[in-house]
Amino acid sequence: MVVKRNTWQREAVRAAMAAETGFVSAQQLHDRLRAEGSTIGLATVYRSLATLVELGEADMLNSPEGENLFRFCSTDHHHHHLICRKCGAAVEIAAAPVERWAQEEAKRHGYSDVKHVIDIFGICAKCR
Repeated sequence: MVVKRNTWQREAVRAAMAAETGFVSAQQLHDRLRAEGSTIGLATVYRSLATLVELGEADMLNSPEGENLFRFCSTDHHHHHLICRKCGAAVEIAAAPVERWAQEEAKRHGYSDVKHVIDIFGICAKCR
């Protein structure tokens, strides 16, 4: 397990993340923190988010536009996401058929210790 010293900056990022319902970029989080009067720098927000991902407290994914997006994990086991391209709302989903397929393909090609990331992007019912 990774042990990191808590800082006021990481706690500010953690609190801002707790208020989010979907994935957000470091820039969006930084803008919100600054609008609330924080003096935190953008590089510090990036480092804090990276640490939260490393600690397993947050998920990170690449948006279809290539931007890193972050959100708190609601589970500590392997999962996938269904994400709205408009509002960023996200749902953690299980994907048993995908898990079986990934393991079968890896085995067929002689791979072991397989890891994968699958995120599905669409438009949620609220944004439609």
